[in-house]
Amino acid sequence: MITLYGYWRSSAAYRVRIALNLKKIKHELISVHLVKDGGQQHSESYVKLNPNHLVPTLVDGDFSLNQSLAIIDYLDESFTNVSLYPSNIKDKALVRALACDLACEIHPLNNLRVLQYLSNQLNISDDQKTAWYHHWILEGFSALELRLAKTAGQYCFGDSVTVADLCLIPQIYNAKRFNVDMSVFPLINKIEHNCSLLPEFIAAIPENQADAS
Repeated sequence: MITLYGYWRSSAAYRVRIALNLKKIKHELISVHLVKDGGQQHSESYVKLNPNHLVPTLVDGDFSLNQSLAIIDYLDESFTNVSLYPSNIKDKALVRALACDLACEIHPLNNLRVLQYLSNQLNISDDQKTAWYHHWILEGFSALELRLAKTAGQYCFGDSVTVADLCLIPQIYNAKRFNVDMSVFPLINKIEHNCSLLPEFIAAIPENQADAS
């Protein structure tokens, strides 16, 4: 049995939930609430599993793995019924680059622990924190929109769902939470609409999770 430790609103866990759904992998979701009890990711039992104090963590038997992109690649190579990458090596590299633009460049700058540090340690006001968030989302999405002009079809890369879409949709969800003006990104919005029609994406939506609160 595959077990995913995550949090309903975690972008990284959201990506992995979509992958599990697309591949129809039987799995169990265990909530690690990032706010309750001072953040359950800091509990002694969870830190033994993931010393980074982050979600998600995937456990497959006696094997455990952190980092959402590594988890998705592990699932993609272990369960080959549905591929999350193109078969062509250059296309695969382009898709991986799109995924990294989102997961490695945009997301870390607006992750919960970063925002908490801005507020708690640096005493940044809520308005300043929002400005920080908007700046990095708009900068990242502006570059992504230009890249998508060369790669997008119905989804980020042509007309098949790839890992890039799995990274994009949670980042859009976060942007909307913080009231980022998404009207200036027509390609990103088109891809979001197309993904929103797929049951695997719908089932992974944060508000559809058991620990949503």
